[in-house]
Amino acid sequence: MNSNPALFNLLSLSSKRLSTLSSSPNPIIVNYLIQTFGFSQTLANSISNRFWWAKSTENPQSVIHFLRDLGFSEAHIRTSVRVGPQILFSDIDKTLKPKVQFFEQLGLVGADLGKFISKNSKVLTISLEKKLVPCIEILKKTLSDDENNGDLIRVLRRCTWVLSRNPELLLSNIAFLESCGIVGSQLSMLLTRQPRLFVIKQSTLKDLVSRAVDMGFSIESRMLVYALYTISCLRDETLRKKFELFRSWGFTEQECIEMFRRTPGLLRASEEKLKLGMEFFMNTMKFEKTLLVHRPTILMLSMEDRVIPRYRVLQILKSKRLLKREPSFINVLSLTDEEFLDKFISRFADDAEELLVAYKGHTLQEVDE
Repeated sequence: MNSNPALFNLLSLSSKRLSTLSSSPNPIIVNYLIQTFGFSQTLANSISNRFWWAKSTENPQSVIHFLRDLGFSEAHIRTSVRVGPQILFSDIDKTLKPKVQFFEQLGLVGADLGKFISKNSKVLTISLEKKLVPCIEILKKTLSDDENNGDLIRVLRRCTWVLSRNPELLLSNIAFLESCGIVGSQLSMLLTRQPRLFVIKQSTLKDLVSRAVDMGFSIESRMLVYALYTISCLRDETLRKKFELFRSWGFTEQECIEMFRRTPGLLRASEEKLKLGMEFFMNTMKFEKTLLVHRPTILMLSMEDRVIPRYRVLQILKSKRLLKREPSFINVLSLTDEEFLDKFISRFADDAEELLVAYKGHTLQEVDE
């Protein structure tokens, strides 16, 4: 194939000219960005180079006024521009306003809209017809019983970039999760709590499900969704440390997996919380490991608000010989606050104030007030 030397030289010259233009920051734009938003010289230069064709601040100023009129705070505007500087150079009527109206119809208005947009202002410049509308329709269909778009808005706040993904990826991941038995309210729960799972590569999603299966959760098990949620929340290193912590207390690998299988949320508890729990139940209460393996949920109870206060009350009752027989502490922990107060404090009128101090840390007089 014969090349045209003259045409090649012309294209080369044009390319060099374009490169020169785009590599020279416009001082008008640079100064505007620095003075208006407090951007660094480097950032302002970078934005100016990216939008080299912008010659004046007329459009950026109009965009800022537009955002202020919507109720955006100065902080929201500054962050929005930093995250997606292209909004400054976008057509308000053709590009920005239709997206804003779309989000307002969903229930995001004023400061709430500003907070949402500031996290991912790029959503104002992506296609309404090709991405925003299809993605929202898919999300709304997946979220069951979502009155006033409350869950939908929570999803968007937790994962704003879900709207910038290909709608086909959303549909594909939803179909895969449904094939694993995660359907209906469980699918809605997972979307609300961990929306990023719906827009990651399907190969990554399949790996996460496989890890849950390897840890004892069968496909179509009602507990699979909770295992998947926990595994997706934690880094591999964090999971490894949690298992090491349990092993340091004498639990076998299989016992660790059994505890996780019974209570998937256990591994989301902090190491400090787990340490305090095992210290108390195994050293103070002298519980056997097998009890914790079969009732791991007690390690997730609040030590400060539930476990220790109830323990103190029982200790007082035992020291005063007020109990005919010692109750199972596991059963005591399962009682509601009202049930516990009625059974172990209110019925002992002569000692009620002392018991309440041990339980709540304040006197009856303070409660009455």
